[in-house]
Amino acid sequence: MALVLAVALPAAYAIVRNLNRTVRSMFNVFLLGLAVPAQAVIVPIYLIITRLQMYDTLLAIVLPTAAFSLPIAIVVLTSTLRDIPNELYEAMTVDGATAARVFGRLVLPLSRPGLVSVGIFVGLGAWNGFLFPLVLTQSDEQRVLTLGLWNFQSQFGTNVPGLMAAVVLSALPVLALYLFGRRHLLSGLAAGFGK
Repeated sequence: MALVLAVALPAAYAIVRNLNRTVRSMFNVFLLGLAVPAQAVIVPIYLIITRLQMYDTLLAIVLPTAAFSLPIAIVVLTSTLRDIPNELYEAMTVDGATAARVFGRLVLPLSRPGLVSVGIFVGLGAWNGFLFPLVLTQSDEQRVLTLGLWNFQSQFGTNVPGLMAAVVLSALPVLALYLFGRRHLLSGLAAGFGK
């Protein structure tokens, strides 16, 4: 989640503030990334991960998960940054602020609702991810929560009480994340409706 937010916000800022055709065409590439499901490219991802000798590591799960979360994060953050009035950018530029200062003092605080919304969405996707951990890891040391829950299922039945207890325990961190970011999530989802 942190990796996606650290890459998506500067990319969205560059897309919104730059009038260069190359940057605009990169935005179209990110839009194209929304059309490619992970299931369609799992075999090439597996081959790349094994050739990079990252198979059965947590990095093998983190990198593809972040890559498939980037397009939606950039689209949401781009629309969030487009809602910031140009007058604010111009005022800071007239005051002598550099692009980095504008980013840190203006863009970062005003994009907080969008960041929280994207963070919760990406966090839930990563938390519930099943395909990448299933295909790109095999040892018990690298097993993530979704694969651990899957282990409650056996050939002849399912340990239902154990599975339900594990599901409740696995939902607690996500519930805490939601409660922490609830106010920003609602304001981020409602952004643009008051105009």
